[in-house]
Amino acid sequence: VQLVESGGGSVQAGESLRLSCTAPGFTSKSCTINWYRQAAGKQREWVSSIRPDDTTSYTDSVKGRFAISRDKAKDTVYLQMNSLKPEDTAEYSCVTNRGCTYCNGDGYCRKSADGYWGQGTQVTVSS
Repeated sequence: VQLVESGGGSVQAGESLRLSCTAPGFTSKSCTINWYRQAAGKQREWVSSIRPDDTTSYTDSVKGRFAISRDKAKDTVYLQMNSLKPEDTAEYSCVTNRGCTYCNGDGYCRKSADGYWGQGTQVTVSS
């Protein structure tokens, strides 16, 4: 199971991007999906989460600007990022909760004790 992020890019301050996170060929089972980001030379920072019941949480610095959502039909989680600031520049990764289970169409399921991580997508915001 491999999480795949997409949607990163280079934008000007004030513009928007939408990141996507999915696991091609697999469907999650009651997983919380988190977005983390890591800027160059800084520690990784939690950004947002969406739980199986679709409740959401955000770090203070992105409240009111970012919105996390889930398309259950596509089993894809999105992070809509509006009013981007240079300080939002980072590599963004989607990460599941520990114990998250994914199943494919053949009924094969895999549970990860440590959670699943994507490879990351770069977001660069210039002033």
